[in-house]
Parts: sequence; structure tokens; C-alpha cells
Amino acid sequence: MAHRIITQIVLVGSRVLGRAFTEAYKQAQASSNYARAQAKINPNAASARASISSSMTLDEACKILNVKPPQGGQANMEDVMSRFKKLFDQNDPQKGGSFYLQSKILRARERIEAEIKPAMEKAAQEAEIKEGWKPKVYKDR
Repeated sequence: MAHRIITQIVLVGSRVLGRAFTEAYKQAQASSNYARAQAKINPNAASARASISSSMTLDEACKILNVKPPQGGQANMEDVMSRFKKLFDQNDPQKGGSFYLQSKILRARERIEAEIKPAMEKAAQEAEIKEGWKPKVYKDR
């Protein structure tokens, strides 16, 4: 009699776990498909590219590095890099720091860079157009 009860408990438990894993997989798949669809609608959006590769928000990244959020795609990268270097070095595991915090700091810098990269590329293209194309000519002696 006891073996029947144990067998039923095991079967019911495995059924419940199986359904839970199946539902979790379906939700993860749906979330991934939604993110891809949003990226296809607006592929140039920095937030679309960043949200696929990282789950960190821009606000969270700015809070971690203690910098102001980029305004109009512009940010003070010198300030971001100086804060990044300082915090990254302070959290070095060989100096008694935390690898987890160090990786969070790195992801924060990458998230801010992903946000301003399209604006920087656009500004570089506009500057090149404004200057005109000037090929480098090398003279053989």
C-alpha cells in the first residue's frame, strides 16, 4: 500500500514539474520572439539592440556608474570611462573585490555605449560629408 502512495506522489510531482518547465519555456520563447519582432520593426533603435543582448536598462546603467543619462544620444564618454575605470579597479577580485560587481560595471558601460553608438556614427558620417571625401594620396619617391 505504501509503495502505491509513493508511486502516485512521484508521478504527480513529475507531472507538475513537467508542466511548469513547459510553461516557462513557452514564456521565454514568446518573450524572445517579441523582442525580435520589435527589433525588426525598428532595427536602428539602440534600446532594441541593447535589450536583446542585455537585460540592463539605461537608467540602471547610469545609476551603477553614477553618471547622467545620455541626452539626445550624447553623453560625456570621458566621465563614463573615468567612472568605469575607477569602479572596475576597485572591484578587482585579486584586490578583494567582487567579480559580480565588476561584471555589472562592465555591462553598464557597454549599455551606455550601445545607447550612444548610433548618434556617434551619425555625427561621424555628417562630419565626413561636411569635410568632403579626401583620399590619402601617397607619392612614390
